[in-house]
Amino acid sequence: MTFLLTGLLVFYVAGMALPLCFRGKPGIQNVIAHGLAIGAGLAGIALGLAGLLAPEPWTASAESTLPLLTFAIRLDPLASFFVLTISLVGVAASVFALGYVTEFYGRASIAAMGSLLNGFLLSMTLVVMADNGFFFLMAWELMALLSYFLVVTEHEKAEVRYAGLFYLIMAHVGTACIVLTFLIFAQETGSFSFEAFRHPEQPLPEGMRTLVFLMALVGFGAKAGIVPLHVWLPYAHPAAPSHISALMSGVMIKTAIYALVRVYFDFLGGQFPWWWGFVVLLVGTLSALLGVMYALMEPDLKRLLAFSSVENIGIILLGIGAGMIFQTYGLKEFAALGLVAGLYHTINHAMFKSLLFLGAGSLLYATHTRNMEEYGGLLRRMPWTGGLFLIGAVSIAALPPASGFISEWLVFQSLFLSFHVPSVLLKLTLPLAAAMLALTGVLALACFAKAFGISFLALPRSSHARHAGEVPRSMRIGMGLLSAICILLGLAPMVVVPMLDRITSPMTGASIAHQMLALDGWTLAPAGVEFSSLSSPVLALVLVGAAALGLALVALFGGFRRNRYAKTWGCGLTLTPRMEYTATGFVQPIKRVFSTIYQPTVELKTEFLEESQYFAKRRRFEFHIEPVFEKYLYRPVVSFVSMLADRLRVIQAGSLHLYLAYMFVTLVVLLLVAM
Repeated sequence: MTFLLTGLLVFYVAGMALPLCFRGKPGIQNVIAHGLAIGAGLAGIALGLAGLLAPEPWTASAESTLPLLTFAIRLDPLASFFVLTISLVGVAASVFALGYVTEFYGRASIAAMGSLLNGFLLSMTLVVMADNGFFFLMAWELMALLSYFLVVTEHEKAEVRYAGLFYLIMAHVGTACIVLTFLIFAQETGSFSFEAFRHPEQPLPEGMRTLVFLMALVGFGAKAGIVPLHVWLPYAHPAAPSHISALMSGVMIKTAIYALVRVYFDFLGGQFPWWWGFVVLLVGTLSALLGVMYALMEPDLKRLLAFSSVENIGIILLGIGAGMIFQTYGLKEFAALGLVAGLYHTINHAMFKSLLFLGAGSLLYATHTRNMEEYGGLLRRMPWTGGLFLIGAVSIAALPPASGFISEWLVFQSLFLSFHVPSVLLKLTLPLAAAMLALTGVLALACFAKAFGISFLALPRSSHARHAGEVPRSMRIGMGLLSAICILLGLAPMVVVPMLDRITSPMTGASIAHQMLALDGWTLAPAGVEFSSLSSPVLALVLVGAAALGLALVALFGGFRRNRYAKTWGCGLTLTPRMEYTATGFVQPIKRVFSTIYQPTVELKTEFLEESQYFAKRRRFEFHIEPVFEKYLYRPVVSFVSMLADRLRVIQAGSLHLYLAYMFVTLVVLLLVAM
């Protein structure tokens, strides 16, 4: 463990420092920075696997000269799982970046980008390994700052600067709540050590426990992107370079999931009232449904993927919320199932969402636009990118036998077990959440049918698409690595479930791997074969066999016939790209059904010929979705704060004597309070 951790730290630190030593040589900076990040990621993969297989948690610590701060590290199964996830995505993103950042030569500092990337990956790794509250907050804040600098890589653009500022503000709002969470633990235990949080001499009072629950949900939820704290994602993710978007959406927001599980099931001992799980379930349901609904309306591919991350965080919280509810009523096996489902979807989403963001980066690299309205016909020009993007789309749409199907199926199974809960309210709530998850799944399928079909099929709709070409080999390899993992996670739940069981069994008090795996591990049976069962390898074989049978029948009955080629019938007209479905037109029926939520604004402008007002020369269609949360929540708050700041400006008179008076009065008040 020590050797692997030392190697990881050395590679990341070298990746932060060495690129800065080769000024004016972007090619060398690129290779050194991302090569060292790949080396560190490989060490992280080995470290994560070793931690998952270790019989006991591994710890290391070093005292500091600062009070309350200890550089303490603990590699238990939960931390190891997230180290493994971060490192897998980090390796793929770094391989991808070797080709992708060539687009930034002469426009941005490659040394700074590479150095910040290594620091960002290191900070995320330290967040999940930290075993001291003070150390955790330092790593958490470092992660936020480094990701901010990466988001504003193209800071010369006004929209990028706005996105970075928005992200930084939301990140620090969340950090304030996290600080309060840890201060409550420290106040009650007298230490910032996570071990003291885990085993306090006196349990937290009920009111303090509730405050910890709420502050942790808001603080970490702001980073995860739960509704209504999700508003920074569709700004920051599109603004960042695409390999950074993959890391932010794939793994950075998952550090918040790690922290929530750590606080609720580890620090609080998995003991909580029923309404805590209900709140998490409600937040997850709203995030899943609203996230995919807003993703559907986006013509910007990276904004679509950002909203989709909100959806998938909601699905993860559905599993965790169900687990919390079952844990409340002592149904430990079902609680473990909910937690396993949530963590399974965590690693699945990390892989397929990172893959999709890298795919979006490839399209941006080839076409220089994120607007799907300007894509079309790219599968013929970019077959590798199209095929790999399709694997990610199938996975995120939860189609069998891809990875997303398995984890969402497990979430469904945990929600369907609601009849074991004695509360009538929860017996109704959990199936309702399952129904909302089903609706979310249908909308997600439509969303990624749109994303793939509008982007890759039909005819090119712009010169950008017509002149696009396949991306460099390193970019395809990066996407290929994640595609392979997506397929493996879907086909091999018999390997993943025991790994996740090592994480959940200490937290819930129940080991369920042996119950979930039937027929020598080839079948998943979450609550017994009688209740439900699924064999993803067999399902994959059936699907492959059906496809092979169809091809065989075509070859048998049609293979000897002469091929005939003809144009698609277009009512006697020559087909043009203007006749294709657009990204906006594809979702019009859904927009009409949910118009109450979307509050759409549609404007049609028609310009007529000068010769006759009966013949249109040009029509312009504008479609806009009202940003409900920004309009009704964030803008009023910003207006109030601005008004308050204007009112308080009078105390800033520029007089040193007045400022000293403020300090004197404050000191007197504090002394009176202390007495």
